[in-house]
Amino acid sequence: MSAQPEATTDSDAPYVPPSGPIAWMATNRIAANLVMIVLIVGGLIFSTRVTQEVFPEFDLDQVVVSVSYPGASPAEVEQGILLSIEDQVSGVEDVKKITSTANEGSGTVTIELVLGGDTSKALQDVKNEVDRITTFPLEAEEPVVSLANRVREVMTVIVHGDMPESSLRSLTERVRDQLLAHDSITVAEITAAKGYEIAVEISSKSLRAYGLTLPGVASTIQNAALELPAGEVRTEAGEILLRTQERRDLGAEFAELPLVTSDTGTILRARDLGVVVDGFAEDDIEATYNGQPALAVRVERVGDETPLAVARAVKDVLAELRLDLAENVGLTVWNDQSRRYEERLDLLGRNALLGLGLVLLLLGLFLEPRVAFWVTMGIVISVLGSFVIFPATGATINMVSLFAFIVTLGIIVDDAIIVGENIYEMRQRGVPALKAAIEGTREIAAPVVFAVLTNIVAFMPLFFVPGTTGKIFRHIPAVVVSVFAISLIESLFVLPAHLSHDSKPGRILRVLSKPSQWVTRVFEVVNQRWFAPLVSLSLRNRYLVPAIGVALLILGVGVVGGGFIRTGFMPTIEADVITASARLPVGVPIAEAQRVRALMESSIARATEELGENVVAGVYTTIGGNTGSANELSTQVALVPVNERTLGGVAFSRAWRAATGEVTGVEALTFSSMRGRPGGNAIDVQLTGPDQVQVEVAARELAGALAQYEGVTDLDDGTASGKQQLSLTLTPEGQSLGLTAQSVASQLRASFFGAEALRQQRGRNEIKVLVRLPLEERERLQTVEDLMLRTPTGGEVPLSVAAHTHEGRSYTSISRRDGQRVVAVTGEVDNAIADASVILTSLQENELADLLNHYEGLSYSLEGEQESRRDSISALGIGMAMAMFAIFAMLAIPLKSYSLPLIVLSGAPFGVIGALMGHLLLGYSLSIMSMFGVIALTGVVVNDSLVLIVTANLYRDRGMGAYEAIHQAAVRRLRPIMLTSLTTSLGLLPMMLETSSQARFLVPMAISLGFGVLFSTLVILLLVPCLYLVREDVIDMVRVARGMEARGEGHGAAAAETVGAV
Repeated sequence: MSAQPEATTDSDAPYVPPSGPIAWMATNRIAANLVMIVLIVGGLIFSTRVTQEVFPEFDLDQVVVSVSYPGASPAEVEQGILLSIEDQVSGVEDVKKITSTANEGSGTVTIELVLGGDTSKALQDVKNEVDRITTFPLEAEEPVVSLANRVREVMTVIVHGDMPESSLRSLTERVRDQLLAHDSITVAEITAAKGYEIAVEISSKSLRAYGLTLPGVASTIQNAALELPAGEVRTEAGEILLRTQERRDLGAEFAELPLVTSDTGTILRARDLGVVVDGFAEDDIEATYNGQPALAVRVERVGDETPLAVARAVKDVLAELRLDLAENVGLTVWNDQSRRYEERLDLLGRNALLGLGLVLLLLGLFLEPRVAFWVTMGIVISVLGSFVIFPATGATINMVSLFAFIVTLGIIVDDAIIVGENIYEMRQRGVPALKAAIEGTREIAAPVVFAVLTNIVAFMPLFFVPGTTGKIFRHIPAVVVSVFAISLIESLFVLPAHLSHDSKPGRILRVLSKPSQWVTRVFEVVNQRWFAPLVSLSLRNRYLVPAIGVALLILGVGVVGGGFIRTGFMPTIEADVITASARLPVGVPIAEAQRVRALMESSIARATEELGENVVAGVYTTIGGNTGSANELSTQVALVPVNERTLGGVAFSRAWRAATGEVTGVEALTFSSMRGRPGGNAIDVQLTGPDQVQVEVAARELAGALAQYEGVTDLDDGTASGKQQLSLTLTPEGQSLGLTAQSVASQLRASFFGAEALRQQRGRNEIKVLVRLPLEERERLQTVEDLMLRTPTGGEVPLSVAAHTHEGRSYTSISRRDGQRVVAVTGEVDNAIADASVILTSLQENELADLLNHYEGLSYSLEGEQESRRDSISALGIGMAMAMFAIFAMLAIPLKSYSLPLIVLSGAPFGVIGALMGHLLLGYSLSIMSMFGVIALTGVVVNDSLVLIVTANLYRDRGMGAYEAIHQAAVRRLRPIMLTSLTTSLGLLPMMLETSSQARFLVPMAISLGFGVLFSTLVILLLVPCLYLVREDVIDMVRVARGMEARGEGHGAAAAETVGAV
């Protein structure tokens, strides 16, 4: 074995630095220090101007069209609203899919755009298309077209106490107004509350006695109660405004409106004909907190407002308000996102400091303290300096971007390690400091530049991930690009300047150097006595080593395929608020919902008793919160802070579910203990077919089959019994009297739903004025049959004579996807018991196949989490292919070879083996985050191989044979390769071992990177040298085939390739 080539020794002549930016910066330390100061100070300044948030804020690439159609059934909404909109917007550019939902009284159409679609243009195009529709029912309100956005909630304030509904509403509005009066709070709105309403209720008897109709009374009120500018009179003295001021705001004012004037001049007012009620809409909305009536105020942030600043402002306002409150009234902070932000900031900050400390300790052991310090300072300079260009990326400071900084913690130091170690090695051989700094940097500059570029390219596939998942994790490559760009500048231009001068070490430095000197001696012994012979053994068996590598890859595929590691789409975080959602039959009275609420709340106490630990901080329950219908009930349990309990959200959710058991009268009951999964339900099978009844039967059968799978919970078959419905058709008698379907429907609607007279603003609240029959008449079915209809000639006819009635049921809601009705069978999977992918595979092969054979025309699609997984994996595959080609091209150009880049890339697949081992050891499932880590480690793995190959080529240019060159390169580069791998892994180690639920969705990516880099490095140090010589063998075989002399298995000179690039 040849000895390592000696460095150029010093001569008596002074060293003259060559020209070039590296040499100039190394000899001008003031310039280097100024660059460092600018990056640090500029980063600190810009970091204070970056938006702070818990999760990244983004648009959803969806245009939503909402239309209110009061009083209409879902079928009427579908026919009159949805079909028209779907047909009109289907031709809009960049549309991916159209989904729509018809509910009672409203319809929503969601147009999802393809990745990268122009949302502003799509919004305008959809508005234009919707405006062209002229067939909407007269009773439908104006469509609202908007971009879907995520609510940037900071917290919710629950106002609760034993008091009348009107008093509670007044207090809640006072709280809202006080919050909005604070300079730091921009948005605060009352949620899940009944709307204000003034109802003029006139009995059928009074209407007939005075020849009135409900629409006629509504028209009278509309024409009388108004405020209308009438222009101005321009007199010589000046302009005088003219204005009609008959506006009324309160119920008592509407009660004084004259409605009838007799021939004798007697005026009958609204209060004389009926009752005027100034109150709330007749919606079944009710909320309680710990058993007390409650209302909620949601506080959001806008623009550059931070969660912490808004939260502080809210708490200051609440502290002032509590001074004047009665003892039975409370103001409770609910769902405090700022607390989560602080917890996660502390978590990530703690892990970052631990990782930084481990990196510094490792470098201090293997390099002298001064080199270790300045190499580690590269992390600080790169991270802070990245904030200078951070705003240009559009990223914000959030949990994902903070995690991205931790990911880069051990990677960004790699280039500084390679440069610093090369300078350090030259200094050990006696080269003067300035010359070592310049020549050591210049020697390794090219591979460092390409290493950083490959790192950047390796993270680029994350830009291709579509949907919500992609928008969240797009911040990772944004951070990486910023940090790596600054790290390259620091390692090539700032670090050499700090290592370019000799300085006599002081006493402290000499003491600190002793551990590194001992470790260096031990390392050299290990390197020469153990590692060098191991490399020689591998090179002699250079075909066996790749064969073993291939076997390992096959084993890895078998581990995943055999189900030894569970798979999932997105890691989940245990929630601090556990939610139980119950769906009752549509149309049930609110008393039935109150019964279920009492049962759900009593089961919380039983679950707590069973667990033996009181972890409940508060219980907030809403009835009819989204639709105003009593069939929707949500019970939320807030758990005490994590440091005050031993149980997690999942454990409490399981106990609560068990304590609740089967609830009579409930169609679907789901428990949610996780948050942070953007994909949707773990199981979401959407069925379509020509016969809707048949599809619903199939959906119930499928739900029954899914219930047999262990681990499947919260099943919903997507069907509901619906409300009872009386359908009317005109009789010949009614038609002969001149009645039309429109006139019958409008009179019937006015009687029971109400005829809208006005809609106006009263303070911050919108208020509706309706004219209708009294409640006691609207509660009796007999009123329908006895209702007297007014004919066009002024006569009257009973409804029972003018129309036939048919009993039936209406749909609860109707879901549509791309022009077809769908029924969605949904459920969740307990990851500790089962794997959703395995269940769905079995379902497709068995139950779904049977259903397709049994029901003609039935079809299905897997949506929810499965759709997100398909889209993400497909996009990642395309992005990964492009990244790999880009990396290959960037390697092929400087290496001037097609085969050498393949050798450099050969270590990448073995990172997957390391990632699988890490997931097995730490008990994590494979997820999309694991794939992100595998993709990212490609660049890191390539760096080690690249340094090894470049060093071998350098030695061959100095006259060594291939065997000696690759052997010496492996021995020489063991320390920097080992250091770069260990710093990456140690930087991520605190995050990998983090047990907090707040970090669980980020840990898989850290595991893939940390374990993948370690394992692939061990493989690379032996595999790449073997493949390097295998390539030489192939070249020799080609030479022999061409009649040329073989070079002897790489032992000959190889200053230039004889056969060109292989």
